[in-house]
Amino acid sequence: MEELRAEKVLDSIIFDLDGTIWDPIDTVLNAWNSCIKKHGEIKGELTRTDLEGIMGLQMNDIGKKLFPYLSEEFSMKVITECGDLEQRYLKKQGGKLYRNVENVLNVLSKKYKLFIVSNCQDGYIETFYEYHNLEKYFLDYENPGRTGLSKGENINLIIRRNNLTAPIYVGDTEGDLNAARYAGIPFVYAKYGFGQVSEYDWVIEKFDDLQKVTGL
Repeated sequence: MEELRAEKVLDSIIFDLDGTIWDPIDTVLNAWNSCIKKHGEIKGELTRTDLEGIMGLQMNDIGKKLFPYLSEEFSMKVITECGDLEQRYLKKQGGKLYRNVENVLNVLSKKYKLFIVSNCQDGYIETFYEYHNLEKYFLDYENPGRTGLSKGENINLIIRRNNLTAPIYVGDTEGDLNAARYAGIPFVYAKYGFGQVSEYDWVIEKFDDLQKVTGL
């Protein structure tokens, strides 16, 4: 595992959430299928593969991908309902943390400032914090549900708000790569997650590898 070499001394790590820190799909799938049963216009149940394919997308793009045969207005209504129910399920059941996540966050937080930027609705990151009791490791977070901004713009918002000088972004999708490039910061690809990427600055095969990449 190659150690990170940067022009400036690394001072912070910004994380994606789904496919990077946890896998919430089983819980989310149950919630969404329960929700869409109420709508006869929707064809069949969703699968885990369906949800893996939308990870990292913003809400309007999720609707277009999952329900292309619905009007945009009705699709967004369904997506909003699913998102609300999803949070209630996650508050009770949580998601699956990747192996050794808390131990690694504990080590990293002693040297680096840690943050989360995820393409999710308002309240989703808070639900993750609440169920898994991990808020203590992170100094700030952002999402388009609060700001209406793209992931790259939210990364820049975190950088400015916290006066970061040399952050990296850790994520698992092409959208995460594009967001890091937009923000002008290095990208660490979480290969164990949901997506594929066209390039990266560093790659980790498992969450523990972040300690090696950052030299800890």
